[in-house]
Amino acid sequence: MSDNYIICKRCIMDTTDPQIEFDTNGICNHCRRYYEISSKNLFDTKEGEKKLKEIVNSIKEDGKNKKYECILGVSGGLDSSYVAYMAKKFGLRVLLVHVDNGWNSEISEKNIECILKKTNFDIYRYEIDWEEFRDLQRSYFKSSVVDIEVITDHAISAVIYRLSVKRRIKYILAGGNIATETIMPRSWNYIKGDARNIKAIHKRFGTRKLKSFPLLSILKRGYYKNILGIKTIKVLNYINYNRSEAMKILEKEFGWEYYGKKHHESIFTRFYQAYILPGKFGIDKRKAHLSNLICSGQTTRLEALEEMKREICPPELLEKDKKYVLNRLGFSEEEFEKFMNDKPKSHLDFPNAVAILKFAKFVKRIFKPV
Repeated sequence: MSDNYIICKRCIMDTTDPQIEFDTNGICNHCRRYYEISSKNLFDTKEGEKKLKEIVNSIKEDGKNKKYECILGVSGGLDSSYVAYMAKKFGLRVLLVHVDNGWNSEISEKNIECILKKTNFDIYRYEIDWEEFRDLQRSYFKSSVVDIEVITDHAISAVIYRLSVKRRIKYILAGGNIATETIMPRSWNYIKGDARNIKAIHKRFGTRKLKSFPLLSILKRGYYKNILGIKTIKVLNYINYNRSEAMKILEKEFGWEYYGKKHHESIFTRFYQAYILPGKFGIDKRKAHLSNLICSGQTTRLEALEEMKREICPPELLEKDKKYVLNRLGFSEEEFEKFMNDKPKSHLDFPNAVAILKFAKFVKRIFKPV
């Protein structure tokens, strides 16, 4: 942490987020937002168990006479792996989905295999066309926008929704959760569902047509959710979700292995978070991840500050990742350094669907039941 930044007095978010706001007590808007959301959407143990039981019963009722009752995307990461563990305990018939973008680490592959072995769930594997994805990633580098990872998140969501429709599966289980993922500045990422932005950036910088890359427009997503009634259930919001406890359970029950930092089960994500974001954008996502854990009572502010003194990633691993990433994406050292030195651009500098999204939210508020 640098003395040049103003830091929140409750968490460790600071003015590396240009949009951060502090109240008169020095508490940031991210803290306040966490407590506002958690107070409305998290439950005590008894109430959470009751609601989760009702949801599981609904999933089983809808899944009668179907091969699968629900879908769960898995990456080998902690959150989705723990949801798989819970789904097995509930006795659900789950179709696992893994979207392979070409950047899986050995640990992520091993963890997925452990989940399959222990749950006996079936899995649908979708392998993104590497040449298309490689060109799309290169487009995002050349554009200098902050959220290079948006394309992977978008593809995962698109594949899962399409499969849900094809298999007539109404329920999608998700590992996203309030306890560890609420705090993330808007200036540090972008809307995952904006297919128009993806196509615009690639049209400007790409060299290949996106013939098979899974795209899902905001309107189509709305149709799937609001007309077809596909529901996403964030299972971990109904329990007292603790990362350390979840890891211990997975290690014991599944032979699961931790990969060091949040989302580092992907080689590219590890390099992106440990090298590109700090070096080009001045962003260290650990601040958001640790602040979330402070707010949810899973670490202390002092422990988080001590963690921030450590390296994001061992230098030798980071250098190895750099060589690997540049080689796979076909960047020379000179081209990569140019990218790192180019002025960052906003996703909004390119055509986008933000206006459509705002209108959709406005309509949803109007017709929301009282």
